Amino acid sequence: MIALLRGTLIEKHPNQVIVEVGGGAGSSAGGVGYEVTIPVSTFSKLPNVGGQTVLRIHTHVREEMFALYGFLTLDEKTLFERLIGVSNIGPGLAIKVLSGMAIEDLINGIRRGEIERLVRIPGVGRKTAERMVLELRDKLPASVGEDATAVAAPSLSSIEEDVMSALLNLGCARPAAETAVRKARAAGTAAEFEPLFRKSLELVR
Repeated sequence: MIALLRGTLIEKHPNQVIVEVGGGAGSSAGGVGYEVTIPVSTFSKLPNVGGQTVLRIHTHVREEMFALYGFLTLDEKTLFERLIGVSNIGPGLAIKVLSGMAIEDLINGIRRGEIERLVRIPGVGRKTAERMVLELRDKLPASVGEDATAVAAPSLSSIEEDVMSALLNLGCARPAAETAVRKARAAGTAAEFEPLFRKSLELVR
């Protein structure tokens, strides 16, 4: 499973790039070029052709296809993977959704249930927008500017982030998981993974 590509940008288009890995100047071995589908949000921040780039990769495998989807940030990749988990949204449509709206606006639109705003994205009909809101509303973090309290809250430590990730993997909604972790620490739970995880699990709702 390919999770990350680091290499030279050989071709660059608004929805697709080719990244050469393993070759480059001074190398006697030929590189391998990977074709990667990307959203516009990633394209706009890429270096010029010939520059070095690092893409986080989602590998999509089906019986009839093997495709790579690339993102410059973890937030983009995470939101893409959330989107393809929604009923009837495949990778192609998920890329269109990410390209059709800035990531912060998209997260806010889903969390606030702004159906009329979401249907302006090409390829997104009312039923699809409604499913996005229904299935993702409680699974997305608040974006900057939406929740001043959340923005001002202290950042989580690496152990707290690991605990929150474990809670998310169990199916907990992100806001509830983060609240539980903060409450567990405030209660004086030891700053170690297992006790913090157990206490957070008791507190999550």
